[in-house]
Amino acid sequence: MSLPFDDGFTVPAEWADHARCWMAWPTRAESWGEHLDAARDCVAELANGIAEFEPVSMITKPKNVAEVSLATGSGVSQISLPHDDCWIRDMGPGFVVSGSGDVAGVTWGWNAWGHRFEDFERDAAVAESVLNRIEMRRYAGSLILEGGAVNSDGEGTLLTSESVLLNPNRNPNLSKEQVEEQLIQMLGVRHIIWLGEGLQDDMRGGHVENLARFVRPGVVLAVSCSDPADPNFKVCADNIQRLRQTRDANGRELEIVEVEQPRPRFDAEGRRLALSYVNFYLPNGAVILPAFEDGPADKRAYDVATRIYPKREIVQLPAIELAYGGGGIHSICLPQPAGNIARPL
Repeated sequence: MSLPFDDGFTVPAEWADHARCWMAWPTRAESWGEHLDAARDCVAELANGIAEFEPVSMITKPKNVAEVSLATGSGVSQISLPHDDCWIRDMGPGFVVSGSGDVAGVTWGWNAWGHRFEDFERDAAVAESVLNRIEMRRYAGSLILEGGAVNSDGEGTLLTSESVLLNPNRNPNLSKEQVEEQLIQMLGVRHIIWLGEGLQDDMRGGHVENLARFVRPGVVLAVSCSDPADPNFKVCADNIQRLRQTRDANGRELEIVEVEQPRPRFDAEGRRLALSYVNFYLPNGAVILPAFEDGPADKRAYDVATRIYPKREIVQLPAIELAYGGGGIHSICLPQPAGNIARPL
């Protein structure tokens, strides 16, 4: 069977035009605890905000249809599918596009971020179910890979982190070179940039979506930490240094734009929340930026977003409730690229 690279497909940049945004309704009570209702309110507000810029398709269990209908507006449609929780970026399909504008999907292995939960079979089936529903061609990857663990510049360069893809709880029998080979074949990229560790207590093990993101070719937005006593200080400094010492697939040195993390926050068990302004979403014509109840830091992040996205509308929405479940705005939004759907072969 042919692979995306062979068929001329590559993973697009997230600032390319979208056909829609896929989301899923929070459902796993054991993950959210007392924060479940607040998380649902947050997801509904986010869905309604994104629907101002592009259509939203919300994966919903039948028992939640009425609740979601009351919480969301006309720009949010519902798709009834079994699922375990809302992290569609990680469990959903990846999308790749061809030079002629066709769009296909890639499915990966899923084990709930290295067996954080043992009952994940419904989420594991979501990616294929979505592609079947929209009758899109599917390429099946063999890696354990979550969408929040990779980021593309749309020109052949991919960002990822060693703490996730090289973690024994994901791909224990693969070398770094073997992982790279599969990323190149399945995502149609030419060069992999490896970051190191993730933010303190990141429940997903160090997703790149919390560390650094391409904002345009050759330019990366990276989270920074100015407090040497903070455990994230060395992590951020190391990742920024790695970015400064590398080049992209086209041989360019990278321009690094830094955004300071918000003040530390902790859950009831004393676990630090993985809060990052890099965890934002780019609907058509806008930036949906997180706010973390930290006025000065939220304002700095807004100002940075305004500078790097001068032609987009900046919308800052509260996202701290999402962090109690382990993710952020980017983690629960999956863009389907605009283009013609490549039909199954």
